Amino acid sequence: MTNLSASETRLPRRRVLRAAVAAAAAVCTVVACSPVSNSGGDTSGDNQSAGQDSFGTPADPAAVKQGGKLEIALSAEPDALDPTLSRSLYSRYVFQAMCQKLYDVDEKAQVVPQLATALPTTSDDGRTVTIPLRPGVRFADGTPFDSAAVKATLQRHLTNARSARKSELGPIDGVDTPDAQTVVLRLKQPFAPLLGALADRAGMIMSAQALQKLGDNFASAPVCVGPFKFAKRVPQNSIEVVKDPNYYEASKVHLDTISWRILTDASIRAANLRSGDVQVADSVSTQDFAALRQDAAVSVLQSQSLGYQGLTINIGNVDGIGTAPKPINRPLAQNAKVRQAFEHAIDRKSLVDAVFNGLHAVACSPISPASAFSSSEAQTCPAHDPAKAKQLLAEAGVQTPYTVTMLASNTPDTLRLAQALQSMVKDGGFDLKINPVEYSSLLDEQDRGNFELLQLGWSGRIDPDANITNFVGTGASQNVAGYSNPQLDTLLTQARQAGDVEERKRLYGQAVTLLQQDDALIYLYRQRNLTAVSKQLQGLQVFPDGVLRAAFAGFAK
Repeated sequence: MTNLSASETRLPRRRVLRAAVAAAAAVCTVVACSPVSNSGGDTSGDNQSAGQDSFGTPADPAAVKQGGKLEIALSAEPDALDPTLSRSLYSRYVFQAMCQKLYDVDEKAQVVPQLATALPTTSDDGRTVTIPLRPGVRFADGTPFDSAAVKATLQRHLTNARSARKSELGPIDGVDTPDAQTVVLRLKQPFAPLLGALADRAGMIMSAQALQKLGDNFASAPVCVGPFKFAKRVPQNSIEVVKDPNYYEASKVHLDTISWRILTDASIRAANLRSGDVQVADSVSTQDFAALRQDAAVSVLQSQSLGYQGLTINIGNVDGIGTAPKPINRPLAQNAKVRQAFEHAIDRKSLVDAVFNGLHAVACSPISPASAFSSSEAQTCPAHDPAKAKQLLAEAGVQTPYTVTMLASNTPDTLRLAQALQSMVKDGGFDLKINPVEYSSLLDEQDRGNFELLQLGWSGRIDPDANITNFVGTGASQNVAGYSNPQLDTLLTQARQAGDVEERKRLYGQAVTLLQQDDALIYLYRQRNLTAVSKQLQGLQVFPDGVLRAAFAGFAK
């Protein structure tokens, strides 16, 4: 394909872009549509109802001190600090401070430029995407951020054997660099989710010099563009970053250092916050929520999540993620009726009410009911019906009680959920065994396929493709179930190429119907993002994408 300069097709390309961005904006605005406080920016949480969004507000430069160390209590250890390989929500917290992206998501869940200077322009056929870049930007190692660095990063995302980004970037056929501040992506087919992908880890640009030097060991000393740069990591304990003088807007950075301390017990995180040992507690337990909201020294930020928590069943992951699925000699893996029976044994509403005090919301699909891509098909929820569960097990020729072992993280909230499930599914003919492990070990075990049933969630993205295809598409980068359904693959590919919201809505409805028939992934509930913050700190924000934004925070004078 002939590459087109920005001037050659400026008007038609922008018309196409406006249509795409309008569709994305519709999705983003609706996804984040839970009530927003009308308190004029007050984020104290004192007058917030349990279902009312409070994202936090930017720090007032005149009201905060310069310097200081921010301590954040983190509920789980991040995985590799490598944008190509990372799959953990918690690594995104760290990346937010040190690895900026081509695009970001704002508090309305709308895409905005970050290392790019404007939203991309797209050719009439949807196969050429042009991105303008910020000039005069440097990585933490002092090397220039330019189109060559963007190309090196994207090519690594697409070619690294362990990449978790490849399926997110879709049909990119090539990356051109007509000048230092322009990148042109050539696509094999139109790809509607591309902008959303570039507003997450796929859009995080790494130093080409560091990539060349470190290769697959990039996570040991990651180098990006950001307000902070990597300083040190103590496994199972902490991660620390320090202010980067090379950052292009260093004058807007108030803190000297940010440290994330791994504290997996929510009650310990809350206690450390109250004592002043930390200033932020990530993932507040619903058990602690009410008390923290009454604490005059604490604000509780909350927002509706874009993601879900669910159960993944190992259908064919025998040799590890990314390998071809193979048969597994277990009724749960072999027979969809057994998986359907397990779903019918679950009472989602009772689960949310009992375990999470009703703060979270029932989920039956990867598509939020608030999304512009939602439909009645996408929100159909298999009924809680223990008798139906036993009937399906009988039809499958399975003796009851049928024993299933579930891998889950060893955090108190997750264990409460697991124990509630264990009690609940007995009535449906199941004997659920719980295998609790540390979070990073859980990620390793799921990738290897060393599980029968897995409890894990996803923080969510603004485009529904990123909440679906990566997990259930054949050979997708996060398809730990080893699940493959060619009919589903066709629907998801069509949805990726469709430019019309209504068409994508229809296709996703059909996709959810197939997902519920096969039940390789059973969706349970949607979390609210709950973060507790000391009122000594200003500028800490958490948006609907679930990412804790600390880079521009500061301590009050």
